Amino acid sequence: MTQDEALHMLDEYRREIDVIDIEILKLLNERTRVVERIGQVKREVGLPVYEPRREEEVFQNVTANNHGPLPADAVKRVFERIIDEMRTIQRERMRQAKDRS
Repeated sequence: MTQDEALHMLDEYRREIDVIDIEILKLLNERTRVVERIGQVKREVGLPVYEPRREEEVFQNVTANNHGPLPADAVKRVFERIIDEMRTIQRERMRQAKDRS
């Protein structure tokens, strides 16, 4: 393979990644909308934002359905970060709703 061929392949792969990144972003925003609805329900009945049992269920779900090549521990770390951000959004929305009332 020549350097020009390699550079062309890299450009192709990077375009693929750009498309995948947009799909991931769409799914994260869809997940965020559901999390916001969950936060509304929790706020209405006074439930806490943090639910360790539910988080463990999410980790078990994603790692059990992971068929690689991403290792299970990496999947868990990615979802820990996603959940942390979602928890922050829930708290922020709850605080905004409280401030409005």
